[in-house]
Amino acid sequence: MNNFIKYFLVAILFFFIGYSFQDKYTASFIKEILPFSKLEEIKDKKQLHAIVVNSPTVYYYGHSKKEGFEYELLKAYADDIGVELNLKVVSTISEALKLSKTGFGDITSAAITRTVERENEYIFGPSYYQVQQQVICSRKLFKKGKFPSDLEDLIGLSIMVGESTSYERSLIDAKLKNPDIKYEVSAEFSSSQLLELVSKDKIDCTIADSNIFSINQRYYPSLSFAFSISERESLSWVLRDDSDTLINDMYRWLNTYIQNGDMAKLKDKYYGHINIFDYYNTVVFHKRIKARLPKYKKYFIAAAKKNDISWIYLAAQSYQESHWNSKARSYTGVRGIMMLTRTTAKTVGVKNRLNAKENIFGGAKYMAKMIKDVPLDVENKDDRMKFALAAYNVGMGHIHDARVLAKRLHKNPNSWLDIREILPLLTQKKYYRTLKYGYARGAEPVKYVDGISEYANILTQALKKQEENLP
Repeated sequence: MNNFIKYFLVAILFFFIGYSFQDKYTASFIKEILPFSKLEEIKDKKQLHAIVVNSPTVYYYGHSKKEGFEYELLKAYADDIGVELNLKVVSTISEALKLSKTGFGDITSAAITRTVERENEYIFGPSYYQVQQQVICSRKLFKKGKFPSDLEDLIGLSIMVGESTSYERSLIDAKLKNPDIKYEVSAEFSSSQLLELVSKDKIDCTIADSNIFSINQRYYPSLSFAFSISERESLSWVLRDDSDTLINDMYRWLNTYIQNGDMAKLKDKYYGHINIFDYYNTVVFHKRIKARLPKYKKYFIAAAKKNDISWIYLAAQSYQESHWNSKARSYTGVRGIMMLTRTTAKTVGVKNRLNAKENIFGGAKYMAKMIKDVPLDVENKDDRMKFALAAYNVGMGHIHDARVLAKRLHKNPNSWLDIREILPLLTQKKYYRTLKYGYARGAEPVKYVDGISEYANILTQALKKQEENLP
């Protein structure tokens, strides 16, 4: 019986017995015996309860706040309907789906692919991302002459995937074609943990969605893509029964979120820099996090705190500049771990640019000034940092020019996503001749900011791994 019929029957009942719907006790009684729609129920309790998987693509706690592509999507929707987001954090998709079946919470977010089999078991909301299942293996298999390029090559390799995942279904289908393929199914490990096992040569291969592999490759550079094992698939949230109104409202919100550019910004934040570094650069950076960073970490933290900026971004910027070499110098005359010019050093009171502590504090002070100089119209904190980093590289004058040009080209002058598209245009005469500061190598600050953002992402996860491994 739907809610409309229930309300109609109760209305007749109360009409005959003489109760008023305006009476607060009557209203309270009706509220108890007649269930709200799922959306009304969520708004009434002022909380959206969500099951999330702790992983780099869904939800994790970064160096100072909650992060993750799907977490930010959930938070955006909760903010849109005016409720608080309440999380239940689990470790694997299997655990999330089992908990979902019990009816716990309102929504499950776990990078869940919307397959035909799952549509028979679960209610899905709108799709928000496209992925492809990929076989991921250890680079060491190249040296052994065993790196796979198709299903037949998987024979003889140790393979493990997560329980109740779409990857398990793919291997079931693969085994029907090639009965000699052997694999294990784990209820304990998440996709990210299985990729870590591959990187440590505990297993030869696993299967992961393309976005999960792309992010994890930054943290485990010894991973290598072998081949795709599926067509493109959609990621969706799993909802509870009686969620029709919630689903409809999510379509309404997601359409707006995409149309106003917020989805593009979010994708750029988490997936926009995944192919910046090659295998060698990533391996070297991980080594230097262990070998060089400990010597300077306390200075980065103290300098960042003093100037109210992110120490992770400060350290990442320093690595971009000097690879954490306190004696670094270039033919242009910049020196030290933050590669300060003589003029900049004088401005921030640095007397000895080769003194690491002094140089770091000077660089932090200068970055704080750059952030302050970013126009107040740029309200997003992450965007302000990226505007400032770009200005550090190319000069604030060219950033102002890029904002002027963005307006002319009907782009958002306050969004880094739009400005990073505009900056490379400053090399073209038809654009720069009409601007105050003229020509600029506009692609360089974009690469500079992208590189620092990528180093910051890798550093955040590497430090988190170090903390998890402490006794």
